[in-house]
Amino acid sequence: MDYIFCKNIKQKEPDFGYSLYPERGSSKFKQGSIGESLFTFKHKCLIMLQVATDTSPYAKLLLGAMKSSGCAVHKDRHFSCEDCDGTVSGGFDAATSQIVLCQNNIHQQAHMNRVVTHELIHAFDHCRARVDWFSSFRHLACSEIRAANLSGDCSFVNEISRFNFGLKEHHQACVRGRALRSILAVRKVSREEAELVVDEVFDSCFHDHAPFGRIPHSKKDAKFAYRDYENRDRYYANL
Repeated sequence: MDYIFCKNIKQKEPDFGYSLYPERGSSKFKQGSIGESLFTFKHKCLIMLQVATDTSPYAKLLLGAMKSSGCAVHKDRHFSCEDCDGTVSGGFDAATSQIVLCQNNIHQQAHMNRVVTHELIHAFDHCRARVDWFSSFRHLACSEIRAANLSGDCSFVNEISRFNFGLKEHHQACVRGRALRSILAVRKVSREEAELVVDEVFDSCFHDHAPFGRIPHSKKDAKFAYRDYENRDRYYANL
């Protein structure tokens, strides 16, 4: 799972999921040291991150959209490979505008691509809108719905690999379920409360496909979306 979290400076509770990312507060090795490179998964994580940002049409589109919105992403500044709790793959730290990639839990390139995409959607929402991550359940739920919907988390291939089968509105059910689990992981609310908030915002947030312009159900869909995004200025110039 991938979460939006932030350290609460004034209070110890709630921690908004911060405890899932222990390296946010400290590290055994000085950042960039030889020890860090040799004794952690960081080197592999950084290589997979580079491949994701260079080759994934999902990531490339989101990076371009953020740059156009005035929020250019720099890998050294806005991504951090860290050891995390075993239940998470990544997170978006709204306090630092930084994406955490859980180097001890991401072992395949396809997984890295999905995590980078998921967290970049949160970063895009953080950039384009005044999102109140920590006081508004609706804002949080909306971004989680969008991330599950647009990142490929609920693609047919991924659902088959989880042994989740269904035909009618299966994609919507997957998006709803993953958004709900993410909210429950970082907010101390009942399942009923979380379900109510997800239901309230689901339709509008599920149909918000920015910046893809469509739901990219597959890598092929994402390539078409990226092509359309790259050609958008050419289209308007010809009007």
